[in-house]
Amino acid sequence: MATIKEIAKACNVSIATVSNVLNGTKKVSEPLRLRILETARSMEYVPNYMAKNLKQKETRVIGIIAEDLTVFNCPEIVDGIHAYLEEVNYSFLLGNLRLYKKYGNKFYSTEEYKQQVEEEFKIMQAKQVDGIIYIGAHSRKLNCIPEDLALPVVVAYGISHSTKIPSVIFNDEKAAFEATSLLIEAGHTAIGLITGEERSIHTKERLLGYQRALFKNKILYNPELVFQGNWERGSGYEGAKKLIEEQVTAIFSMNDIMAGGVYDYICEKDLRIGSDLSLIGFDNRELDEAFYPTLTTMALPLHEIGRKAAQSIINRLQGNETPETEKLIRIDCTAIIRNSIGKAGSIDKTL
Repeated sequence: MATIKEIAKACNVSIATVSNVLNGTKKVSEPLRLRILETARSMEYVPNYMAKNLKQKETRVIGIIAEDLTVFNCPEIVDGIHAYLEEVNYSFLLGNLRLYKKYGNKFYSTEEYKQQVEEEFKIMQAKQVDGIIYIGAHSRKLNCIPEDLALPVVVAYGISHSTKIPSVIFNDEKAAFEATSLLIEAGHTAIGLITGEERSIHTKERLLGYQRALFKNKILYNPELVFQGNWERGSGYEGAKKLIEEQVTAIFSMNDIMAGGVYDYICEKDLRIGSDLSLIGFDNRELDEAFYPTLTTMALPLHEIGRKAAQSIINRLQGNETPETEKLIRIDCTAIIRNSIGKAGSIDKTL
């Protein structure tokens, strides 16, 4: 990283002139101002409060970088972080990248994505935070975090590409096992599955949990009872249509949004969830209690993910390095029992 002195030399101007431009304390000609700013950018200048000696004193402030606060998981994770930091007398600064709002569901495939993340990390360092918690909008493997950071980082709701950075996620596979087991305990053996997008970590882990529950209960896995969805409500509708043709008596939907599509189809056929077809979702979204009957689902431990991420960053600041065996922390989900699961019955195959 360049210093003001090096920028001044490159531009053939005084150090004071460069300082005035970078700090906006004194006007210079517009061409010169632009030349100095461009030189500073190209030389990757970092202000002295972002420099290597940034952490000479503890600020007791943690930076939180959220990929998008409007995604359902982020607010509760932030609240969990806040709750723990309050207990240990730390405050936080919050940065919101708004990536989902700007670029949609595939924001991490855009050219701007990694650049914006790197810039936000620089901003957090400039504000002299002691450590940074990065909150993913989607739980996935993250390769966007800069490698050369001089302060500790923890990932929440995602898996870091670096084994040096602890990650806190939820236990997808175990939750799917428990969801499928609830249907089996109600007497169901013909259990349909509506998956998320094929490449998703969630889809792969939840499929394993579904298969393990079937295996444990000596139920033969039938790929014909698996419908490839895309997390959207419409694919839940199409999945219900296809799976009922296969005469399932229960469906495990890998998220609550697609479960809404199952309700749509069942209602259209003048049937009822909970008696004609049992259904369990995943995520515990706000809409679940608005369904009739209310939807049984697996609740994500979002608040606990936030708390655990905050605890991990504070431990590292106190010199308690996370053991390799604890670099990936999985927190269990909780079954929320409502009214969408009934005893095994049958669906009229002519529907």
